[in-house]
Amino acid sequence: MRSDNRFGDLEVTDPKAMRALAHPVRLAILERLQRYGPATATQLSPYVGATPSVASWHLRHLEGFGLVRDAVDGGTDRRARRWEAVARGFRFEVPEDEDGRAAARLLAGEMFARTADLPLRWLSEAESSLEQEWVARAVANNTRVVVSADELAALKDAMEELLAPYVTRDAAERPPDSRGVRVLLYALPEAADHVDDDSGEVV
Repeated sequence: MRSDNRFGDLEVTDPKAMRALAHPVRLAILERLQRYGPATATQLSPYVGATPSVASWHLRHLEGFGLVRDAVDGGTDRRARRWEAVARGFRFEVPEDEDGRAAARLLAGEMFARTADLPLRWLSEAESSLEQEWVARAVANNTRVVVSADELAALKDAMEELLAPYVTRDAAERPPDSRGVRVLLYALPEAADHVDDDSGEVV
């Protein structure tokens, strides 16, 4: 794990592993295990859009790339094999070769698709049931900055440093009135020939 990986994420570097993850059922399985802990294929089935046998096949595929493993408390009954995620999250960087970039693009696209409707779902399913203090503290921010690549890297590092203590702390250390909050963060550099809306100049 690199020193700048403050969340303790599993770092996916193999393009084959990226392609393996770029599947809606596999991403759903991994997300479910990371959020709720160990489970069998049968327990995962209703939440990932697959039969137990298909879920089991996908779990073995993920295992082959080191993304899931037998749960520590899995027991010895192979008919009820319990699985767990290897890490609380994963991250990947875009490789320099074209095959690697294509694999990363495929995975990024699937991840974007999984979260694209989250803000609208929050508004329609959760917002109306929240206490006012939580509604007032929800954040929807769409900000444009003009920065260098090094400055963007520094921004990313600073934001991860701010979030890391909340991501990695043990459940026993959380305040009694705490609850889960989904933080979505996109930093999407514009194309080099993008027209600057503020000045009319090409940046």
